[in-house]
Amino acid sequence: MVDITAAELLAAEKIFGDRLDLAKRYVEHLATSGTERGLIGPREIPRLWSRHVLNCAVIESQIAHGSHVADVGSGAGLPGLCLAIARPDLELTLIEPLERRVIWLQEVVDDLGLTNVTIMRTRAELAVGMVDADVVTARAVSALSNLAGLTIPLLAGKGEVVAIKGRSAGEEIEKAAKVIRKLGGVQTSVVTVGESLLEEPTTVVRIVVNKSRKIA
Repeated sequence: MVDITAAELLAAEKIFGDRLDLAKRYVEHLATSGTERGLIGPREIPRLWSRHVLNCAVIESQIAHGSHVADVGSGAGLPGLCLAIARPDLELTLIEPLERRVIWLQEVVDDLGLTNVTIMRTRAELAVGMVDADVVTARAVSALSNLAGLTIPLLAGKGEVVAIKGRSAGEEIEKAAKVIRKLGGVQTSVVTVGESLLEEPTTVVRIVVNKSRKIA
């Protein structure tokens, strides 16, 4: 079992509710086969809950009920599988190009019995037209100036990008502003999520996309 502190357990209970046992099983997968197959570094095991799972799962508060969420570069399921566990009302499409990661993701989905997850082995730019998402998520994929082009087209003209970012989020927005506007982004903001739950809250860049609106 991966150790979980009292504070982490409290946060996990609030986020996952009666699906906490599923979250614990997912963390065990990360700590064992996920580490063995190179999806997670061995040094990350002691902080799987705080730095990875809770850091990702807390963004569920930013996603509307019943949304179809596409997770770009899903890797070890961060944040895609965290959201699928926390929010059974969401439909998740995990987009991941590497075969070994896709195989691992499918094994975990099958073991946890997650019926709201579809896994696509492809690159994000090739999934355009195959996915019609309401929300696109990403974590540790690319700088925002590049990430905008990988995520916004998956919204088919309208929706939101919810990208987990670090302290440089504001700078990334400045550099990516022109690209975001060109792709249909009408509002971009930095949101801090989980301040009342996590020792280190999660920084999110939200991009509202609406290609039908003219931007001055």
